[in-house]
Amino acid sequence: MKMKKSVIALCLSASLFAVLPVTGFAEVNIVPQNTAAAPAIPASALQQIVWTPVAPSQTQTAVLASAGQSLNAPGISGKVAAWSVPANVGELTITLTSVADKQRSVFAPNVLVLDQNLSPAAYFPSSYFEYKEPGVVSEDRLEGTIKLTPALGQQKIYVLAFTTPQDLQQTTTMTNPAKAYAKGVGNAVPDIADPVARHTADGTLRLKVSTNSASSILVGPLFGSSGQVSVTVGNTAAPAQAYSAPAPAQAYAAPAPASVPAQAPAPKAAPVLNDTEAYFNQAIKQAVASGDVDKALKLLNEAERLGSTSARSVFISSVKGKG
Repeated sequence: MKMKKSVIALCLSASLFAVLPVTGFAEVNIVPQNTAAAPAIPASALQQIVWTPVAPSQTQTAVLASAGQSLNAPGISGKVAAWSVPANVGELTITLTSVADKQRSVFAPNVLVLDQNLSPAAYFPSSYFEYKEPGVVSEDRLEGTIKLTPALGQQKIYVLAFTTPQDLQQTTTMTNPAKAYAKGVGNAVPDIADPVARHTADGTLRLKVSTNSASSILVGPLFGSSGQVSVTVGNTAAPAQAYSAPAPAQAYAAPAPASVPAQAPAPKAAPVLNDTEAYFNQAIKQAVASGDVDKALKLLNEAERLGSTSARSVFISSVKGKG
């Protein structure tokens, strides 16, 4: 179920930044500056995190099972991913993607944005990150885009992604691959069941950062203007010396080649759903029968990518039968 989501952009104090999430869909109206809804994380715990730098026009991938960090705080389950982003390059557009795996599970991300002093400034719960159908070069995923306008004087801001015990009790209904394929090629969408992905405490996250020359829409007066007081978070006095994050190079340095174990074989794709396999087998037969072997081959490739074990034999028998 999708309902309109509207998030207010803010002009925060000089030590913080304005937040403007892009318009999307979610079950609730989200107010990013309401960080009271976020888990309370001790400042000492935040200072122990190693923040991976992400430059504009760069994408960082974090596999939580191997590269995630532990954060002992109530309301957080499993490992977390942490990034630092330059705050002196103008408006930032940050896209966070959580990729669903072939075993039909997905990490439901929550995002806490912190200013240069590691003070919470914006919070985006898991309901902000929508399910996206797979495409030609994209997977099933949960994804959300956030626009941040750092205030003057900041050098870095910090982005923390985590999941919660409540998220682990929930699931995400994905689109059956056969339906996604039919939509993509303009065929009639089959009436078959959609798979349900369970939420897990680990997964694969991608953070993409880009800059935007266009100005954010700011609600409330600008700095130093009269009229209604702007919404602020934290102390508006002169900030203390900015937090200096630990150097990530050593924490994330790859081990020496001699100590790297042999790469494990890629996991087998999850068995394709019976309805999905039947759909592709029937489509292959129809394509061969109509003389469109190229289409049949494309269907075969797509079916095998999804884990079909019968599509190839159906294709061969159909071609032989036609001959």
